[in-house]
Amino acid sequence: MTGFRQIATAAVLTALLASSAAARGNVDPELRSKLMAAVSDASSFEDRFAAEVWLTDMSNRLDGLVPDHDERFAILKAVHLEASRADLPPELVLAVIEVESRFDRFAVSRAGARGLMQIMPFWLKEIGRPDDNLFHVATNLRFGCTILRHYLDIEKGNLLKALARYNGSTGHRWYADRVFSKLSRKWYRQ
Repeated sequence: MTGFRQIATAAVLTALLASSAAARGNVDPELRSKLMAAVSDASSFEDRFAAEVWLTDMSNRLDGLVPDHDERFAILKAVHLEASRADLPPELVLAVIEVESRFDRFAVSRAGARGLMQIMPFWLKEIGRPDDNLFHVATNLRFGCTILRHYLDIEKGNLLKALARYNGSTGHRWYADRVFSKLSRKWYRQ
């Protein structure tokens, strides 16, 4: 239990440091630029038939976590859209969401991260969009997918390191292992 508490404390401290770094202006300017571009991008499904097959399959898998049919489909459509826009596998994004918030779009972490993908609110001010709502599914997913894609690019495709950056647990693999477990057991399962 002590190891878990140390890891949890380290994660909270990392998030708080990131938040205070943003307050001091020590935010990655490249990520700021990518977030600004992402919030103005509007794409849609390229292949409607493939999207419908995917939505039906994923809806069955998500049923236990999001019982309301309309909410479930709205989340899945937004995940597919934002993951595709960021060139991420939608199933990876679903695994991240399950680990981060268990699909609670109103989730708030101890460090203040919000929504499905647990986005820190300082990003809103950082990119000049303080009125955006991180509890809004599409907004939260756009931020989260953009941030994850940025970290994947920084880590030259190393998903383990990118996930650790995303979670603020750089140098540890516990978070990535949780995402990989959800990915392989639930979202990539045939």
